[in-house]
Amino acid sequence: MGVALTELLLIKEIDLDFLRNKTLIVDAPMWLYQFLSSIRQRDGSLLTDSKGNVTSHLVGLLSRISNLSQQSIKLAFAFDGTPPALKLRTLEKRKGIKQAAELNFQKAKEKADEELMKKYAARTSRLTPEMIEEAKRLVDSFGLPVIEAKSEAEAQASFIVKNGDAFAIATNDADALLFEASQIARNVSIAGKKKSMNKLSYSVVNPDLIVLNDNLKHLKINQDQLIALAMLIGTDYNSGGISGIGPKTALKMVNKHGNDFEAMFKEAKWGDFFDFSWNEVFDLFKNIPVNENYKLEWKVPDEDRIMKLLVEEHDFSEERVKAQIEGLMESKKKASQKGLGEFFG
Repeated sequence: MGVALTELLLIKEIDLDFLRNKTLIVDAPMWLYQFLSSIRQRDGSLLTDSKGNVTSHLVGLLSRISNLSQQSIKLAFAFDGTPPALKLRTLEKRKGIKQAAELNFQKAKEKADEELMKKYAARTSRLTPEMIEEAKRLVDSFGLPVIEAKSEAEAQASFIVKNGDAFAIATNDADALLFEASQIARNVSIAGKKKSMNKLSYSVVNPDLIVLNDNLKHLKINQDQLIALAMLIGTDYNSGGISGIGPKTALKMVNKHGNDFEAMFKEAKWGDFFDFSWNEVFDLFKNIPVNENYKLEWKVPDEDRIMKLLVEEHDFSEERVKAQIEGLMESKKKASQKGLGEFFG
């Protein structure tokens, strides 16, 4: 849905300097899936340690946290809680897609076709509870806030941004606008490249910013109408949307019906595509549970904890990890001339 919705949006290209000294709340599951999808060996298999444990997610986190922190970008991470019942349906559908990709991967492996192996392997990414806990440990070891969502991490991060406690949510999904995230920062990465969808190639991308209020004015709709528009296209809670209705048609339907969503979804024949009411999806975006007692507190990185997790437990290069930590601490040392509390406080 995020990709389809962006066709209608005003998007401002920015650079990392623009984000300097700003706080970003990371949609942690999105980043972790991104790492699992892109950080792989030539044949598409995930990076592992000597015991066979996956390390791709930790490699990505280490690099991105260190690099972005050295750019004086303050990071905090929101993690998923209990998914809504409607999200479980989507997850089950995705599970089937991953199983099909796994079969195709095995066929490509039998033929020793590395290009196809890599193509299908990226679609089999699974984020396990163990990976999530390790990610939380690493984030916490770096002294960065770990926020536990009651439900969706994306909704929690959006809530924090909406409250003005962060500049933007760091995610590549425009869906965060439906949770009233006032600003979305996409493609927040030092590398400046992104894997092309369903391709083996990478394209150069720059960070960009999507501002909710600017887009509501641009589209001449309100927040409720934005949610309804997205539901016609398809969201995480009604995957696929209404067949035959794309972004431009959806906008025309919203303009036609205004806030009379009952009439709009009746015209769209919602009931022909879903066995649950449109109200369920709409109410979920409006009233999804969030943790209102979150705390954003930054601390000095704990080198011993970082080394234990990465070097002792997962065979990372001690030299490489120390270099990342030293680079980070050096940048903070320079910043401390203005007052260390400016960054860690």
